[in-house]
Amino acid sequence: MQTQVQTCPSCHTQNFQVGRCTNCGTMLPISPMPMQHMPNYGADGKPAGSEKKIVAGVCGILLGGLGVHKFILGYTTEGVIMLLTTLLGAIFLCGIPSIVMSVIGLVEGIMYLTKSDEEFSSMYVFNKKGWF
Repeated sequence: MQTQVQTCPSCHTQNFQVGRCTNCGTMLPISPMPMQHMPNYGADGKPAGSEKKIVAGVCGILLGGLGVHKFILGYTTEGVIMLLTTLLGAIFLCGIPSIVMSVIGLVEGIMYLTKSDEEFSSMYVFNKKGWF
């Protein structure tokens, strides 16, 4: 069985129990994540990978149908699927699949930008959630 650990959102102390932080008393999220999927924090206090949040979010909004935001996050397969669907849909199916991919990119871009740095880093950089 794997040891469960949570990082306190306030003081960044690692806690091995659910409930309150043992250092500052802040309430911890209900479900802890396995240790190897916890974001590492840099010298600036932000989780590793969070610097991609703004770039991926803006690219998702502006270039969503082309899957550029997927390539930025390292999701090559998902990026190629979006790119080919957009290009082939524009050529063979009157652009309807291209519109769908653009809407998906727009929604994902907004989702990226509305998440906190910790949520973004945990969900899209460390746990590799490819879609939505």
